[in-house]
Amino acid sequence: MKLIFMGTPEFAVPILTMLQKKHQVMLVVTQPDKPVGRKKTLNPTPVKVKAMELGIPVFQPIKLKDDYKTLIDLKPDYLITAAYGQMLPKALIEEVTCLNVHGSLLPKYRGGAPIQYALFDGQKETGVTIMYMAYQMDSGDIIKQASLPILPEDNYQTLSKRLSNLGSVLLEDVLKDLEKGVIYKKPQDPKDVSFAYTIKPYDEYLDFHQTTQNILNKIRGLSPEPGATARIKNIALKFYKAEESDIIDSKAHPGTIVFSKKRLTIKTLDGAIDILEIQAPGKKQMAIKDFLNGQNLLTEGDQFDERGHENG
Repeated sequence: MKLIFMGTPEFAVPILTMLQKKHQVMLVVTQPDKPVGRKKTLNPTPVKVKAMELGIPVFQPIKLKDDYKTLIDLKPDYLITAAYGQMLPKALIEEVTCLNVHGSLLPKYRGGAPIQYALFDGQKETGVTIMYMAYQMDSGDIIKQASLPILPEDNYQTLSKRLSNLGSVLLEDVLKDLEKGVIYKKPQDPKDVSFAYTIKPYDEYLDFHQTTQNILNKIRGLSPEPGATARIKNIALKFYKAEESDIIDSKAHPGTIVFSKKRLTIKTLDGAIDILEIQAPGKKQMAIKDFLNGQNLLTEGDQFDERGHENG
């Protein structure tokens, strides 16, 4: 079949790879390159890198609503999306049959961050949905779904990779059925709808007035990108990995550092966490032992800001 593929992050790369092996991908549509670092070097999306490697033409409209006719003119059999990052114009959806690979068991977690929110919420299971695109966000009829367990060691990166591989298999099966003329669609139950909106900068901040498990879940959901943020002494630190601590100071205020020698222990609402991987501004991500060796920033009794997102 002749296809157009639309995707942006690493989640979409295995799906694109599968499509190129099994079908004719005429065009890849992805988000514009982003400036990174002090020098504002333009950084291509993971999907663009893979498309160029595969020799597929790449289209990067700033606003798809202004350039969607380019896609219609190619007359694809199907347009496939996987975490593209922009709403598809209604006129495009009406003209071309669009399928979406979504990283949740819809109608749960509609939106741009379903994998992160499954981790935030401490879910034990999630999955992938292949669906028909509709103009309302992630509201189209379901074609096929499959689930997988969320492992205790999963973070956003590992869970995203597993879901992407599952999505590739599901999509391959769906396209085989469509080639045979087998069409299945199941409307979503509006009573079961929940949302996982795209992560905003203030969503990255930790609130130590939450339970230990909630904080650990948030760190997992934000690792390795963009990292969970906690502010102290006007400095924003990034946490990438943590675990429940066996050091408990029941009298300490949530957010207080209760140990800072060979490990960094921070009081939570109902216990404490040990930070295992950390990053300071302008520094590389590192193990906590390396960070604490010789540093004089964090000491016992210091307290992380309660409203760090409002201060920066």
